[in-house]
Amino acid sequence: MVRSTIIVRASDALPLAASVDDEQTEQALQEHKQQAKLIFRRISSNSEPRCSIESGQYTLHYLLSDNVVYLAIADKSYPRKLAFSYLDELSKEFLMSYGSKVESVRKPYAFVGFDTFMSKTARLYSDMRTANAAGSSNLDKLNGELQDVTRIMTKNMEELLWRGDSLDRMSHLSTSLRSESEKYRKAARQINIQAMIRQYAPFGAVALIIVILLWWRFS
Repeated sequence: MVRSTIIVRASDALPLAASVDDEQTEQALQEHKQQAKLIFRRISSNSEPRCSIESGQYTLHYLLSDNVVYLAIADKSYPRKLAFSYLDELSKEFLMSYGSKVESVRKPYAFVGFDTFMSKTARLYSDMRTANAAGSSNLDKLNGELQDVTRIMTKNMEELLWRGDSLDRMSHLSTSLRSESEKYRKAARQINIQAMIRQYAPFGAVALIIVILLWWRFS
């Protein structure tokens, strides 16, 4: 079943709405909610629009649409078709209700009232048999896109962490290379200036001597 849901703005990971979880669920999913924050930081406009990330006994499914990320933490055994059908329902309702306001909000959880719709929809999908019946029309609509489940990108948290570490190291390396390149350009300019001085210094010295002689002769 779907255990928790978080909605954030993709461009800056600002939380827009989230399900109100009880204390037991909050404690059980504490680590996975931290992982969700990592996912939000990793997502960019070039990220996969639909992705399932396996982490222990849970799977984190996210849907990226119109600069909004909808993420559900569900049991690992919960079917991905149902998870993405659930997220698709959320995205349509959220876009219709708040789509024009997403870019302008500044405070977190500005759309906390969306929890009512999330809770109601999550209950429909809480039992697989109920979800199959209630979500059949949505599954039919999504059939062309989701009938081949393997087309949904699947990763695991270790892979994401490794990729993040690699990206961080690549970013550090890129910064170092830019710094070294700037140092090289400065050194190259100094060498060119010194070369010009060595090349034209004799002519300058001769010209200076001639000027001095002429001044002395006619003064």
